[in-house]
Amino acid sequence: MSNKFNDFLKEQLQDEEFRREYEALQPEHAVIQAMIDARKRTGLTQKELSERTGIAQGDISKLERGNANPSLRTLKRLAAGMGMQLKIEFVPEAI
Repeated sequence: MSNKFNDFLKEQLQDEEFRREYEALQPEHAVIQAMIDARKRTGLTQKELSERTGIAQGDISKLERGNANPSLRTLKRLAAGMGMQLKIEFVPEAI
């Protein structure tokens, strides 16, 4: 992220309502970023991952842009297509 964006975000996070909404979306953003990072680590394009999984490239793109919510089954298919396992954790909330 650019410094301008980080500065803007830091300023916006001072607003309590904005901060609550931003934090509520963090798990979704983390899943999206994990999918993108995993695909890039494997050196696959969206098209190549599509061919391996049978999931349409357009659907993979939507997932990576946050415009769709993947099912657990879809996440498993994506992981398998990248030669990975899906791991989901429940962790205690920070106090």
